[in-house]
Amino acid sequence: MLENARSWPERDQEELAELAGEIEARRSGVYSMSDEERVAVQEGLAQAQCGEFAPDDEKDAFWKNYGVQ
Repeated sequence: MLENARSWPERDQEELAELAGEIEARRSGVYSMSDEERVAVQEGLAQAQCGEFAPDDEKDAFWKNYGVQ
């Protein structure tokens, strides 16, 4: 199957690589962030350092969505 993946569209190959990364992280206990994840974390940290946090109503809705209140 991995040989067949070489002929897949690029987006499908990227998805396969993401899934393989998740499996590797589970097996090794080490997770490597993608470039997109690294950027998102850096942006989130920059917002937090500037005091930019989600409003209470958004936080409440988030936790309610996951059954935590």
